[in-house]
Amino acid sequence: MSIHKMFFLSMLALAASGCSTDTFLVHNGNMPSADKVSMVKQGQTKNEVESILGSPSAVTSFDEKTWIYMSSTLEKIAFFTPQEKDREILTITFNAEGKVAEIKNYDLSSGKNISIDTAKTPVSGTKVGFFRRYFGGVGAYLPIAPSGYDDRL
Repeated sequence: MSIHKMFFLSMLALAASGCSTDTFLVHNGNMPSADKVSMVKQGQTKNEVESILGSPSAVTSFDEKTWIYMSSTLEKIAFFTPQEKDREILTITFNAEGKVAEIKNYDLSSGKNISIDTAKTPVSGTKVGFFRRYFGGVGAYLPIAPSGYDDRL
């Protein structure tokens, strides 16, 4: 075996030994325990729910009638993309009087994959026209500053 092959194999073995195979589980969110969730009943007020479960992870932005408690567990291995192993979502919807109307639980199987559309939307005003391109800078250069002009601003 030549010295080049020995060197290449030793470098390959060194590089492979440096790769980590450690698995890390990362838990995100503030999902309350099942005991606390079972204490929430229809007809309770927002203050009562908050005293039992604590602050929600999120509140819907359109009507603020739905509180969301969520948590997820991700598995991370070295430099690979993390994989979601577990997800729990609790939604509590309040009626117009601010009392619990509906309680729903979701998990990882309830989710849907949404494809991202990469198409670009044209925005008016971003295309530079002839006059702006050639005459747009007229008057922008002031070789003699007007009185009272401070160029340090």
